[in-house]
Amino acid sequence: MAQGLRIEPLDATFGAVVTGLSLAALTDAQWQAVHEAWLRHALLIFPDQHLGREQQIALGRRFGPLEFDIAAISNVRKDGSVRPEAGNDDVIKVLKGNMGWHADSTYMPVQAKGAVFTAEVVPAQGGDTGFADMRAAWDALDPAMQARLEGLSAYHSLHYSQARIGHAHRENSEYSGYGFHDGPVPRRPLVKVHPETGRKSLLIGRHAHAIPGLSAAESEQLLDELVSFACQPPRVYHHRWSVGDAIIWDNRCLLHRATPWDMTQPRVMWHTRLAGDPVSEAALAAA
Repeated sequence: MAQGLRIEPLDATFGAVVTGLSLAALTDAQWQAVHEAWLRHALLIFPDQHLGREQQIALGRRFGPLEFDIAAISNVRKDGSVRPEAGNDDVIKVLKGNMGWHADSTYMPVQAKGAVFTAEVVPAQGGDTGFADMRAAWDALDPAMQARLEGLSAYHSLHYSQARIGHAHRENSEYSGYGFHDGPVPRRPLVKVHPETGRKSLLIGRHAHAIPGLSAAESEQLLDELVSFACQPPRVYHHRWSVGDAIIWDNRCLLHRATPWDMTQPRVMWHTRLAGDPVSEAALAAA
């Protein structure tokens, strides 16, 4: 391990806190150790980093191409005012949608590899981010359920997941529309094999629906039951943010969600999304 680097596993099936380095100035040895730890633990927490925007983008690029370089996940407008929770604000709708368990970009043709996420402004209470280990969830299923799921797939849609909570997307919305694409709805297996570790995990979450071969009601029930089963201790961790924290997660084997907070208080996070490999993260061929 790189000199001075400390990796302390969380009290869960995944995740670790990493100290003893600066993410803005990683040596080659430190980067190698971080990458290996990321593949092993799937979630790495780096307290007190205070990355600048360009530093965060540069860190993301060490993992490979980016799906997008950086975006604010925030209830604060560009003029500094806080968006009202009431009413029909489309950005707030998406923030609330993100409070359901999900993996990023499963609704896009290529699923994201992971993310670098940092905290600039955090509320006094709430606004934590939860993570759930889909590798351990798969391992915990009984053999009969594993055998059943091996042959199943589901479609993934942001239109579906937002509409299900009463937040159907509108044309010409203030929200940028990222993810509300007009292309084919991707279909993905319920059991995913990690391209770098070979471990199996469940690929579920709020965007998943319409399992071929099942009725809409049967599909919804099975997917809801799987999320409820999977996202339980010791397979979950909720991070209480401090300003300056940085987190890197592996989107190929974890689900995540935001948790509620008093939306009269500002919350400003910065998200750099790591692009998935076009071969291993592509959707299944059309049926």
